[in-house]
Amino acid sequence: MSLNPGRFTVSADAGQEVTVFLIGMRLNKPLAITRWWPVLTAMPRMLRHLADDQDAGMLSFQSWFGRTTVLLSYWRSPEHLQRFASASDAPHLPAWRDFVRRVGEDGTVGVWHETYVVPASAREVVYVNMPEFGLGKALGAERIGAGAHTAKQRLRRGYSHRSD
Repeated sequence: MSLNPGRFTVSADAGQEVTVFLIGMRLNKPLAITRWWPVLTAMPRMLRHLADDQDAGMLSFQSWFGRTTVLLSYWRSPEHLQRFASASDAPHLPAWRDFVRRVGEDGTVGVWHETYVVPASAREVVYVNMPEFGLGKALGAERIGAGAHTAKQRLRRGYSHRSD
């Protein structure tokens, strides 16, 4: 992953609303490998499916691993996310049903998610000496120029893309 030296923000043309979805799991009983392994291995299948199906609506993602894992993803809309989660021909629904059947509420594995719908007018983004990352990776990043040097200016710029 190559660095983009300097200061960048989300492209001024990226005035659309975006859905931010955070999901993860926590190993509450790390030695119970046979209980949490199927949960852990379900996510790569879902990500491959989403990478192959551009119409599914996921724009990009990043993940971090540890006792608590985190997957940060950006979606075109909450409807795209919900459609994927409930589609009978996508890998999420069978994985969720398997989790409920296999683990349920026994405490071995914790799972969590949070969903945020963020209009362009409510976000401010800056990357300094970073590779493609986050919302800039999802929507496109551009070098910071006139009118976008401060957080206040970048937020104000987002308001100019608001659709009323």
